[in-house]
Amino acid sequence: MTRLRNQKGAALLETAITLPLVLLVCVSIFEFGRAYQTWQVLTNAAREGARVSVINGNSDEKVTEVVVAYMTGGQLPETQISAATIGVNRNVPFGAATASEVTVTYPFQFSVLNPVMQLVKSGSQAGAGTTMMVSKALMRNE
Repeated sequence: MTRLRNQKGAALLETAITLPLVLLVCVSIFEFGRAYQTWQVLTNAAREGARVSVINGNSDEKVTEVVVAYMTGGQLPETQISAATIGVNRNVPFGAATASEVTVTYPFQFSVLNPVMQLVKSGSQAGAGTTMMVSKALMRNE
């Protein structure tokens, strides 16, 4: 009987210890899933820009428009899209030919894990809580 009395708060204590850890794992799964989805949109936007850049007669502005339209269609926030930088280089050596390279640099911000990411990353990146995502696509000029 005295042994059962000593176990009264054990379940409450175990829950208090494990619940924050389980919630952190669940939130991390959602946050990194959102980061991966954003990275996929950026990769596809860079590919679309590279496809447009190899067509003769298309200007760098047209390539930028296509990339921004793809990011907008991928439902990335407008404020982050306007802060993104898009670089177009049409004379990259590619064997005996040349290629066009489109680089998209996008400032990604974690929603819930911002304080954790600030502890993990180095202080050299721009902005508090901002992680710069970079995606490149290279396509041979025709």
